[in-house]
Amino acid sequence: MMQQFAEWLSQTSLSVLIQTHNAWVIPTIQSIHIVAISVVLASVLMIDLRVLGWAGHDQTLRETANRFGPWLSRALLVLLVTGVLMVVGEPARELLSFSFCLKMFLVGVGTLIAAIFQITLKSNEHHWEQTLVKRRIVKSLAILTLLIWVSVVILGRLIAYDYVWGSWSLKPTA
Repeated sequence: MMQQFAEWLSQTSLSVLIQTHNAWVIPTIQSIHIVAISVVLASVLMIDLRVLGWAGHDQTLRETANRFGPWLSRALLVLLVTGVLMVVGEPARELLSFSFCLKMFLVGVGTLIAAIFQITLKSNEHHWEQTLVKRRIVKSLAILTLLIWVSVVILGRLIAYDYVWGSWSLKPTA
């Protein structure tokens, strides 16, 4: 079913337009995508370093989140747009890749964690500063989110080498 959807998507006018200008469109979109993932990683790293108590001692956790949260949100929006364009431009390469599916799952988890963090921080700022940041579970979650986003980067790169997954990949073997 996914293969049929990928075939249909590759016939759409936007996909044909991207494929026709593939020499410059896809590399441009990928470059913007890479810059956006770098911004996501940097933002998550800075917030996580503050949660872990390894940096940003001169700011409250709320100040750190206010400083890097908008960068994170905007970069996630850019990732969504460029990611959709890459899928439309090369549907079979993306949609039939196990790496892509796993990457999208982790993007969802990472985005959900970031959203929950922002919401709970806004409603319980004092509680976060006084007690939650000192808990091991919160520090473990900070490390986990960083690992999730690093895994997203690695899986994004593995899309081109999806054969490493063997039978888990939906791509037909060449």
